[in-house]
Amino acid sequence: EQLAPVFPMNLIEQEVSAQRWIDIPEEVLRLYAMYRPSPLHRAVFLEKALGTPARIYYKNESLSPAGSHKPNTAIPQAWYNKQFGIKKLVTETGAGQWGSALAYACALIGLECKVYMVRVSFDQKPFRRLMMHAWGAKCIASPSHHTKAGRDVLARDPECPGSLGIAISEAVEEAVGDSSGQTRYSLGSVLNHVLLHQTVIGLEVKKQLAMFGEKKPDVVIACAGGGSNFAGLSFPFVLDKINGADIDIIPVEPYSCPTLTAAPFVYDHGDTAKMTPLLPMYSLGHDFIPPGIHAGGLRYHGMAPLVSQAVVEGLLA
Repeated sequence: EQLAPVFPMNLIEQEVSAQRWIDIPEEVLRLYAMYRPSPLHRAVFLEKALGTPARIYYKNESLSPAGSHKPNTAIPQAWYNKQFGIKKLVTETGAGQWGSALAYACALIGLECKVYMVRVSFDQKPFRRLMMHAWGAKCIASPSHHTKAGRDVLARDPECPGSLGIAISEAVEEAVGDSSGQTRYSLGSVLNHVLLHQTVIGLEVKKQLAMFGEKKPDVVIACAGGGSNFAGLSFPFVLDKINGADIDIIPVEPYSCPTLTAAPFVYDHGDTAKMTPLLPMYSLGHDFIPPGIHAGGLRYHGMAPLVSQAVVEGLLA
């Protein structure tokens, strides 16, 4: 009931599902096929430079049209919203990767898109804004005067550089405030259904490693901001570890926003204005605003609940 004004019911069903597998719709698979599978490379020259006997592989998600792993969830989210009768998606973005991906997905699926972009990144990264505009989305600097949440922040600090928490508040407020019921909010990380969509990365890696003649990795490493990239690569291997495989699985996070290493495990809101339901996660606090130079990408105040729980259970190094 709390999630219904924010997300379509078909995605809420995924959010709370306890099923092991949820099939990817055929139309989503067709759209994935424009850039997936993404390549798995062996880093031969890095191995030589390090003088290591290890075989190092890296999954290259930068070859998607939006330049990141984010379309892996943007496309199905747009598709499920369209199936539910939604006409417009509103979201936030930090450095612009997620906003670009959702703008791309909405252009493919045929939805209107509006993006609240953290102000410091809005100013620093104009080409990300251009990508969103090229795909037909509106991109607004956050905090803005478009919402009460934004106006409240600007009243307290007219020079506020913004944060993902603030931008989420603005996007959620606009989505739930649409009296037509045809607007929903879309999130690019943190939530269960987002992590589910991203596991296409790790599932591909398993098949690609087999093509290289590798039985299993000894170590899996990925960067962790809100958790979608990390979970996308690692969760298929977390399953193996739960079932006895000897694998070290390591999330790497930015020193300027050390969620997993310096934050408490608490129930916290996903946004600054506390419009979203409480989530169990490692969190620096929903009002956290990093320094301006860091306020763009990988600077979310909390970590995905499923990634947080994997830490609690000792599954991650």
